[in-house]
Amino acid sequence: MKDALDNTTVDLLSPSSLLGYARVSTDGQELTTQRSELQQAGCLRIFAEQITGVRKDRPELEHLLDYLRSGDVVVVTRLDRLARNTRDLLNIADRLRRIDAGLRSLAEPWANTTTPAGRMVLTVFAGIAEFERSLIADRTRRGREAAQARGVKFGPKPRLSAEQISHGRALVEQGRPVKEVAALLKVHRATLYRALAR
Repeated sequence: MKDALDNTTVDLLSPSSLLGYARVSTDGQELTTQRSELQQAGCLRIFAEQITGVRKDRPELEHLLDYLRSGDVVVVTRLDRLARNTRDLLNIADRLRRIDAGLRSLAEPWANTTTPAGRMVLTVFAGIAEFERSLIADRTRRGREAAQARGVKFGPKPRLSAEQISHGRALVEQGRPVKEVAALLKVHRATLYRALAR
């Protein structure tokens, strides 16, 4: 269905083009309003799809990003049509910046990377996102350290207890095949080999 959606084109694209991206999440929603707003804003081509924003794979968005040239501007009616969250928005904005393309939202005038103010706002967003990530990492590290101090062990639970490893080692040293000892302890022989190597 998304392949059948409108990709309005104009034969002669200018060296620097406004390219629209429209998206709706469900079959019950219409793309007509977004298309109309993007056309009124001067978009020469509109990439449109009917797909939930939480999905990472949005084929028409990828098609648009691959199509862009230096100087082009991606126009959306609202940022939530383009990005799933702040991190996703920043990733897309960074991808645009690397090819010297811009981003503009019709509903959020501050989100316009073709202006110094818009670039500053996205830089602030990126700084806030980085700060949030560092806070989360710091909280996670402190929580882990506190849990380890209380004796909590992280990682997968060992398949064999110390007693089972000791018993398995004794049986192997007596000449029993590792495969047989592993079957007796109800583990794969690779698990027993790893345990005996520790």
